[in-house]
Amino acid sequence: MRHIAIVGSGPAGYYTAEAAQKAFGEDVRIDILDRLPTPFGLIRFGVAPDHQSIKKVARRYEKVALSDNVRFVGHVSVGEDIAIAELMELYDAVVLATGAPHDRTLDLPGSDLAGVYGSASFVGWYNGHPDFAAVDPPLDGRDVVVIGNGNVALDVARILSKTRAEFESSDIARHALDALDAAGTRTITILGRRGPHQIAMTPKELGELGRLENAAPSVDPSDLPPEAQDEGLEPGQRKSVGILREFAAGADGAGKGKTIMFDFFASPVELLGEERVEGVRVERTELDGEHRPRGTGETYDIPAQLVVTCIGYRSPRIEGVPYDEGAGRFANEDGRIQPGLYCVGWARRGPTGTIGTNRPDGYELVDRIAQDIGEGAGKAGRAGLDALLEERGVDIVTFADWQKIDEAEVARAMKGAPREKFVRVEDMIAAHRGE
Repeated sequence: MRHIAIVGSGPAGYYTAEAAQKAFGEDVRIDILDRLPTPFGLIRFGVAPDHQSIKKVARRYEKVALSDNVRFVGHVSVGEDIAIAELMELYDAVVLATGAPHDRTLDLPGSDLAGVYGSASFVGWYNGHPDFAAVDPPLDGRDVVVIGNGNVALDVARILSKTRAEFESSDIARHALDALDAAGTRTITILGRRGPHQIAMTPKELGELGRLENAAPSVDPSDLPPEAQDEGLEPGQRKSVGILREFAAGADGAGKGKTIMFDFFASPVELLGEERVEGVRVERTELDGEHRPRGTGETYDIPAQLVVTCIGYRSPRIEGVPYDEGAGRFANEDGRIQPGLYCVGWARRGPTGTIGTNRPDGYELVDRIAQDIGEGAGKAGRAGLDALLEERGVDIVTFADWQKIDEAEVARAMKGAPREKFVRVEDMIAAHRGE
């Protein structure tokens, strides 16, 4: 019998478990550990609350979770409740599927001012993540700057722009909905160091900005390259740039209360303010022959009472696991960290690709694990983990327990919403106990 422990219950973790089931059949036992009582990671806390269709992929993970040889072990913190070295003693393979939930830091003067947030904390706030539910970003100002030119920046801008009615079918956290409804936001500026041809924004997410009830996107036509140059782009990118061209040619947003400004060739160099952020100093850029941005020396200031940085993510460090500081992920070679220890998904390759990208990643890793562990080494696996956690007084949450939490969240949902999330771990535990 082979015993595999997967640390992290997001897409990468469940795709890896699915691959192990298909590779080993009944000759494997898989435990999926998560420090929270809720599974699905990025699906629950990273995907925007108004993108419910994307969240439906969790049904596939639920099918894996309900299999006889897969177990969800929630409310267990690896590195605190149990060490990696201990897991490696118990399991033939330990796979880190922790994702990359920490923000890359914005290393600029003023980045420590009040009112400056990384996207992990801001997205976690409106998605009801227990770590960030109490963040309480200041939304009383008129001006917000979002730094980044990817889909996360679009998510943040869109969430800041929607009316309360537009959130009706979402699972946005109630505290965030109330705060956004009362916000004074009027202008949201999305800063990008490079130009429209270098954005990492997909057509679907860009197109959504053109259909908002009370906000209009705005693009300076002079930022757009000659249309003939679009022909060299790959199809998805060409479609995205086409949408930007529509924004540039469209109406000026008359009658709408908010404007989403795209500011290309704009690199932030300093965040301004005494105690709270009041603005962003930006340097105009141009592209060199390799399409890399370089400063022109021309600067200007943009007012901002809230700044959200969407500049990438990092995997969390775990004691005893080699770490690649430059890449912000675990040091590995094709998913192998050291004998018996592996990583997958964003923890392996960094925060790139879509949710679906994690599927082939998980299947490839299981092929490597199969080569390494053979028929298994007769380790204690699940029984050993249970004995150790019981000895330490760790109260685990099973998938059946999660289903009770799920039922309680669905039952307390606002009209039209799929659920109202619990944002405190204590409330999740109470819900599965029926308290």
